[in-house]
Amino acid sequence: MNYYDEIKKELIDNELNKKVKDYSKNKYEIQKYYNVGKLLLEAGNNYGDGITKEYSKKLTNEIGRKYSVRYLFDIRKLYLFSKVHTLGAQLTMSHYRLLFPLNDDNEIDYYINQIIKSNLSKRELEVIIKSNEYGRLPEHTKNKLIKKEKSNVVDFVKSPIQIKNSWNKEIISEKMLQKLILEDISYFLEELGEGFTFIKNEYKIKIDDRYNYIDLLLYNIKYKCYVVVELKVTELRKEHTGQIQSYINYIDKNIKTIEENNTAGIIICKQDNEYVIKYCSDNRIIAREYELV
Repeated sequence: MNYYDEIKKELIDNELNKKVKDYSKNKYEIQKYYNVGKLLLEAGNNYGDGITKEYSKKLTNEIGRKYSVRYLFDIRKLYLFSKVHTLGAQLTMSHYRLLFPLNDDNEIDYYINQIIKSNLSKRELEVIIKSNEYGRLPEHTKNKLIKKEKSNVVDFVKSPIQIKNSWNKEIISEKMLQKLILEDISYFLEELGEGFTFIKNEYKIKIDDRYNYIDLLLYNIKYKCYVVVELKVTELRKEHTGQIQSYINYIDKNIKTIEENNTAGIIICKQDNEYVIKYCSDNRIIAREYELV
C-alpha cells in the first residue's frame, strides 16, 4: 500500500469539506483523521516513526497547510484514543488534543460528557481541566459515574469549591465571602453543579418571633428543590449544622410545594471537620471547604 497517497487523499478531502458550512463537518473531519491516524500507525510500524517526519514535509509542500510532525502524531493518537473512547461528533480535534495528556479513562469520559452536555468550546474545556474539576468531585460521585448510578442534587458540588477573589486579600467575614460570590454568581453556581439558579441573598425568614437571614437561597431546576447555602469563614462546627437544619425545615414547611423535592443544605466553610458531618443525622446537609482563586 502507498500510505502517503492514501493519507494525502484523506487530508485533501477534509480540507475541501471544511469550506462547506455544515453541522456535520466536525464529524467528517474526525472520521478523516481517524482514517489518517490508522494509516500513520501502519506506516510507522512498517517503516519506523521517521516516516512521519517525511510525510510532514511532503504534505506541507503539496497541500499548502503546515502538517507538523507533532500534529500528525496527534492524529495518530486520535486513532489509538478511539480504541478506548467513542469519538463524538460534538468534539473537535482541539478538544481531543486537550484530552490526550490525561491518563485516567474515567476522567476523560467525564470531560467528554461535559463537552457534549454543555457544548463546551476548546477554551471552556481548557478552563475546567486546569481547575481540576474532575479531581475536585467527591469520591462517591466518581463511583456513581463509573457505575452509572442516579445522582442527587449535591453530588457534583466540588471539594473544595473555588471562589474568585477579585480583591486579592484575606476574607475575614461571611459578608465579605458573600460579596465575592455575588460578584460572579454564575461561576459559583457552576461550581455547585448543574441546574442551580440564584433566588436571593440574605433571604429573610421568621422563626418564632425572630427574623433570620439565609446567606444564599438557591433553586435547582433539574432536581426541583430549594438549596440553602450557609457561609462560614471558620472550621465547621456542630452548631452550624443545627442552624442550617432549622432553615431547611422552614423552607420545606413554608415554601416548598408538594410537587417539589426536599430542600438540601450546603455549608461552605474555611475548614471541614469530618466528624461534624459524620455524626449529623440529617443527610440533607453537606459541607464543603472553599478555596480562593
